[in-house]
This record gives sequence, C-alpha cells and structure tokens, in this order.
Amino acid sequence: MEFSSALRSEVAAGGITVSIRLWRTPKVRVGGRYAVGAAQIEIDDIELLPFSAITSEDVRHSGEADREKLRRRAAHAGPITEDTLVYRVEFHVVT
Repeated sequence: MEFSSALRSEVAAGGITVSIRLWRTPKVRVGGRYAVGAAQIEIDDIELLPFSAITSEDVRHSGEADREKLRRRAAHAGPITEDTLVYRVEFHVVT
C-alpha cells in the first residue's frame, strides 16, 4: 500500500492506523502485509462506505488535521463528495 512521503514515517512508527482510499476495487486484503519503507503493515479491516460516514476518530487515526484535508488527500484519484464511496482501511505495524 503506497503512502505519500509526508505520511510514511508516521505510518511506519504506528501513529497512523487508518487510510481512506478512492479505489474502484480493493488493492489490499485483510491479513495481507505490505511494506512501508523499512516497516511492514498488516491490514486489519477494509470497509466500503460513503465519505460522510468517516468519523472524527478516523480523521485523527489517518494523520490529518480535519475532514477536508483528509478529503483532499484521498481525492488524488478523483473528486470526493459526501456520497462518494471510499474504502476505509485499518491496519497496524508488524513488529
């Protein structure tokens, strides 16, 4: 799973544990392990939901300051409205 260079070190340190993705189909699977720099993450859960269902807790665990910053980061693949279906990916660092 790819992360922007601004987020990679925080993901690898375990400070970011949720990612919101605008995918047509899932690019990861529950239980799968993926390299993030020198670290590895394991996927705990994948959920398809409208962006409006993203909670303030999700925003905090994604490493963003607010929902609009999260929306902008996730929207690199296209615009995201409140009704846009996104994947909420929860993961942890494997030690």
